[in-house]
Amino acid sequence: MTEVVGIRFKKAGKMYYFDPDGFQLEKEDFAIVETARGVEYGLVIKENTFVPEESIVPPLKKVLRKATKDDARTVENNEKKEAEAFQICLGYIARLGLDMKLIEVEMTFDRNKLIFYFTSDGRVDFRELVKELAATFRTRIELRQIGVRDEAKMLNGIGICGRTLCCATFLGDFQPVSIKMAKEQSLSLNPTKISGICGRLMCCLKYEEDVYEELNSKMPKAGDIISTPDGTGEILSTNVLLQQVKAVVRKKENDPPTIAFYNADEIKVIKSKKKKKQEPIPEDLKAYED
Repeated sequence: MTEVVGIRFKKAGKMYYFDPDGFQLEKEDFAIVETARGVEYGLVIKENTFVPEESIVPPLKKVLRKATKDDARTVENNEKKEAEAFQICLGYIARLGLDMKLIEVEMTFDRNKLIFYFTSDGRVDFRELVKELAATFRTRIELRQIGVRDEAKMLNGIGICGRTLCCATFLGDFQPVSIKMAKEQSLSLNPTKISGICGRLMCCLKYEEDVYEELNSKMPKAGDIISTPDGTGEILSTNVLLQQVKAVVRKKENDPPTIAFYNADEIKVIKSKKKKKQEPIPEDLKAYED
């Protein structure tokens, strides 16, 4: 077992393990740590704890110290410089006529590097831009092209559910999302209904998928012939979340059919409908997967 602390550098960013190096840190503390990018200021989201060796990638970077009020002021000053750098970079992009959209500027805590995040439909020759920025700020410059999902995470917004975006609120990592997940959840395959503001399939399709897989495994399919408390019937439709089926039932062979609803545990499948060959996903829908 190895002693670690979990630290995050952005509001909904990924958590990284660090060697506490003798410091006792509590949740919600701030710490100064050594990272591959240099010295950084991060929020402790997991206090000192022991984890199995296989859950870490050695060697762990060390916590340098617990953050002070002076460190917090340094972060505030860096944020002001980031806002200034953003506006200056926008001016350079316009003057150089570059086909790119600037999303965010980040300055490392030790001020050794400025990172400019941008999106673009294609490759961008930004060598001249880097020269201009380096001459202006006299520090190391990095331009990093990001995808549309990262753009949404950085800018935040309101989803079609009316809540702030999951990616900008609590999702540390992006997971692959596929059209198959939408089909499993019986959702419309209309891209406007199942895509987020980033234009990709909604992340919530992924973290709800396990529940739908479990519930679907307990449910019969539309078209199955079933035995019910009222007689034999055929399933017309299913409600996975309620674990209910809608069926047309005849109590006796010559009785008129009636429509009724039954819980999944009230019925027994007599004959399963032959499984249809799964239709291929249209190519135009695959563009929304990630």
